[in-house]
Amino acid sequence: MNAGRSFREYVDLLKAENEIVEVTKEVDWRYEMSAVTRRVYDLHAPAPLFSNIKDCTPGVRVLGAPMGLSCDEKHPLKRLALSLGLPADLSGPAMVDAWSKLADMEPVPLRIVEHGPCKENRFFGEEIDLTRLPVPLIHEGDGGRYINTYGIMIARTPDGSWTNWAITRAMLDGPQTIAGVVIPTQDFGKIYSQWKELGKDMPFALCLGVDPAITMVAGYPLPTGMNEGEMLGAWYGEPVEVVKCETTDLLVPASTEIVIEGFASVDTLIQEGPMGEYGGYVWAGRHKQVPCFRVTAMTCRNHPIMPLCVAGVPTEENHTNWGVNIAAAIRHALSKTDLPVKECYIPMECAAHWVVVTVDRNRRTQDDDQLALEIGKAVFASRGGSYIPKVIVLDDDIDPSDLNQLIWAVATRHHPDRRITMQNQYMFPLVAYLSQEEKAASVSTRVIYNCLTPFCRWPEALRPVEASFRGYPEELKKHVIDNWKAYGF
Repeated sequence: MNAGRSFREYVDLLKAENEIVEVTKEVDWRYEMSAVTRRVYDLHAPAPLFSNIKDCTPGVRVLGAPMGLSCDEKHPLKRLALSLGLPADLSGPAMVDAWSKLADMEPVPLRIVEHGPCKENRFFGEEIDLTRLPVPLIHEGDGGRYINTYGIMIARTPDGSWTNWAITRAMLDGPQTIAGVVIPTQDFGKIYSQWKELGKDMPFALCLGVDPAITMVAGYPLPTGMNEGEMLGAWYGEPVEVVKCETTDLLVPASTEIVIEGFASVDTLIQEGPMGEYGGYVWAGRHKQVPCFRVTAMTCRNHPIMPLCVAGVPTEENHTNWGVNIAAAIRHALSKTDLPVKECYIPMECAAHWVVVTVDRNRRTQDDDQLALEIGKAVFASRGGSYIPKVIVLDDDIDPSDLNQLIWAVATRHHPDRRITMQNQYMFPLVAYLSQEEKAASVSTRVIYNCLTPFCRWPEALRPVEASFRGYPEELKKHVIDNWKAYGF
């Protein structure tokens, strides 16, 4: 792997690739820093590195849009590829396919080291004031300042058999308290429930500014019980280095920029939310009671860098990181079937509400409706598919990452009568369009859009030919491309 093994190295790599703009002008953590980052997403501009943030501890920096779409128009997923040590020119579906192999790799145990960069500065008790960190107020309507938008939360089962690294949002509550979101169906929530059954507060560590491959593996829907750190070691081919926390026995990545550690209460609840979410909306007035995370220590590097994801309308890290991760998990699950699947991809523009699955045009099956149903069922039964409400099944002449091709194919190939609905299904409660009742119950309808064509079985004289540049003979296409400038363009 060629990925930087620390967030600091990743920042340097982005600088070398002209993927960063250093913002030295003073910005306010109240909306301004996030507004700049949102505009960066919209323009596919370089990631902003803020070094002068109003009313915050001097020297602490923030990198906005760490894994937003690249300013390199030919390689929009360049930051994602660099984070995984993959070629920068890799296509989205090819990246999904490569990353889908992760779950079959042999775990590599962590390497515990005595010291790490994250220990350069240490703070305890009343010395800690999280409100002095450049924690953003992101959207109008948000319930508070969100300290975790793109870091990882670490928790371990009481018996020590399983450690989970997860990306889960967390809202600042006070100088030493955080409102932590705990979703019972997610791994982090499953571990919390074990501590709650024992009546013991759960040790946690919030790591801000980690090796970007760590945030990728933390967003991967691995099977319950798998340790993300060990699986990343498998991807690297060598152990991930970790160091022990100051006030708990948890192990954290040694190169982390900022480590915030403590205990999540199993008794005390505090208010959290609302927050602008990956579906693109701030649900005004929607808040809930969540566990209080009490902070007992904070360690950090000199001049640390915090990551900032401004969740909302695509495309931001929920759609690049999570989209690729969910698609990879689905691709892995489908690879274990005998279905004629070619590619899986979650288009960035769909806010992780669709997955597109392409199948072999030369398939032997004669019943496309049954094939689409089997694919949809396999997707929904998978760990990754548990987050996805809609499946689009297409022939493999369509590039699922090309939005122009995708819109054309869905519009012209999907017959309304071939839409397959599956009612009373589990539904991830953050899916945007759900009613209040559906969100509370996590139950709704899922759908499969069968866009497969029967053209390959028609008499050859009647088969339609795509009326586009792609439809011309390869020799003619090459001739036109080679002579493009000679034509005067």
